[in-house]
Amino acid sequence: MPTAELHTPSVKGESNMAQGFNVPGVVEPFGIFSSAAWQPEGRVLHISGHVSQDAEGHTVGQGDMAAQTRQILENIRDVLASVGGSMDDIAKVTVFVTNVADIAAIHAVRAEFFSKPYPASTLVQVAQLIDPDWLIEIEAVAVIPIERIKDPANK
Repeated sequence: MPTAELHTPSVKGESNMAQGFNVPGVVEPFGIFSSAAWQPEGRVLHISGHVSQDAEGHTVGQGDMAAQTRQILENIRDVLASVGGSMDDIAKVTVFVTNVADIAAIHAVRAEFFSKPYPASTLVQVAQLIDPDWLIEIEAVAVIPIERIKDPANK
């Protein structure tokens, strides 16, 4: 699995601050944020909203909700793996879609990645995501057992 690249903490000298990181093999964010952030002293991982992009930043599955959902969940899985987590560690997802009528396609793909007990979930319909080719964006919060946590700075 890819290992993450740790960013400098927000406040120098405060190691308990949340630290952002990106994961090789998952497209880097195009804005002023990280793929995920974690609090090194704790077990909670906040994963930024991911859209359907491959590692090079190309949109995957244009016009295909199932393909876009799959790419996003693969990216989230890779972010989790980089710190010792798995999809089973996700406690909450927030899903933004441009057409709520595509819910069946989303749930079919989610069934490939999640098992019971399922994470809490919020679904929000939006007018458009930043790129009009993107149909869905998913962010997640995971709670990783302390014995499995890997510091993304230690490759």
